[in-house]
Amino acid sequence: MCLHSYIKLIFLVLIMKKVVLIGGGFAGINIITRLSNNSNFEITLVDKNNYNFFPPLIYQVSSSILDPAAITYPFRRFIRHKKNVKFRLAELLEIKSDENKVVLSNGELDYDILIIATGTQSNYFGMENLEKYAFPMKTLNDALLLRNILLERLEAASRETDLIEKKRLLSIVITGGGPAGVEIAGVIREIINYIENVDYKDLKGEIQVYLVEGSPVLLGPMSDKSHKEAYRALNNLGVKILVNTQVKDCDENTIYFSNGDKIETKTIIWTAGVTSRIFEGIPKEVYGKGRRMQVDAHNKVQGFSNIYAIGDTCIMTTDPNFSAGHPQLAQVAIQQGKNLANNLINQITNNNFQPKPFRYKDRGSMAVIGRNKAVADLIHPTLFLKGLPAWIIWSSIHLISLVSIGNRLNTLYRWLTIYISKNSSLGSAYKIGDPRP
Repeated sequence: MCLHSYIKLIFLVLIMKKVVLIGGGFAGINIITRLSNNSNFEITLVDKNNYNFFPPLIYQVSSSILDPAAITYPFRRFIRHKKNVKFRLAELLEIKSDENKVVLSNGELDYDILIIATGTQSNYFGMENLEKYAFPMKTLNDALLLRNILLERLEAASRETDLIEKKRLLSIVITGGGPAGVEIAGVIREIINYIENVDYKDLKGEIQVYLVEGSPVLLGPMSDKSHKEAYRALNNLGVKILVNTQVKDCDENTIYFSNGDKIETKTIIWTAGVTSRIFEGIPKEVYGKGRRMQVDAHNKVQGFSNIYAIGDTCIMTTDPNFSAGHPQLAQVAIQQGKNLANNLINQITNNNFQPKPFRYKDRGSMAVIGRNKAVADLIHPTLFLKGLPAWIIWSSIHLISLVSIGNRLNTLYRWLTIYISKNSSLGSAYKIGDPRP
């Protein structure tokens, strides 16, 4: 190797930044995409799963519309041709900021730059029984378990002779009237409307789907037109909607509400709240609303010079249009990931570069309710669409957002098959009670 090559190598080593990225969701994937094959960065992606998955479609796995492979993609395949990216299957336990080190479930890693993009987990607001008996909808395992549970409930009900127990088995309660709750309620009710005429004729008219929301409207952050259309469409499908109804407690057979009402049920699907994770090494005062890390306009965590948080796990109040923090949406995570990556690239190549503050570009909100049924506030709140046009736009955007071409083709094929055949089934390719990804 010539002297020039040695000098170049030493220079690269001196300026190269070790980036440890915790979490491979929307935010993390966009960080990697921007920084990959850039010799100024050595990136280690850390995630407790060995695959990326697409949370907006997870409920379609739980209802058997999609198979897990349609919304998952292995990290090692994703980074296969990214020379400066490594993967570590592990969970973050502690941050030692004074040593620039993270403690993982299987070792330690040094860093120059730490980026936390761990998303959220279900928030039960201190209700221990709900955490024990309700089914969350945050991970792939959650979706597979619920798929199997729904099938098991129907099979058990078909042979149950006790009318009270049968009613409990056939009552499905979905808590939370946001996009996740509305979409789950719509797809489950639509599938049940089909299968009770062909596969479970003996249960026809007995299966009940409830959607419970604590506020006066469904899809709270969206427009009034979306509120009304979602209510109308779900009601027409046969979903029993309870607004202004707050969950108080539950046991294995009943869910109780603060107004004194209750529903006999063995199946509670929890979508009513999320919270971020707390990590040892980050002071308590750094965490804001929803346990989200408080960050500055460049996603730098309060009180730290080289630790960043992006996506759902952070709260930023410097954006003029979102002074209370950004909504916890995929688009926020994607845009923050891109902005932070661009800032890091420019900072390392230009000492005089001033980081660009993050400004969220709100492209609107959407929710799908069922076949040809959706609502969309595209240029919020001036352009409202519903029905087939909104459904087509929702489907197109979700297809484009999937990580790989294989995911897109797999999902498109399944959607087209169901759409053309009108044949939905609540089946499971997995053994009941064995929610393997």
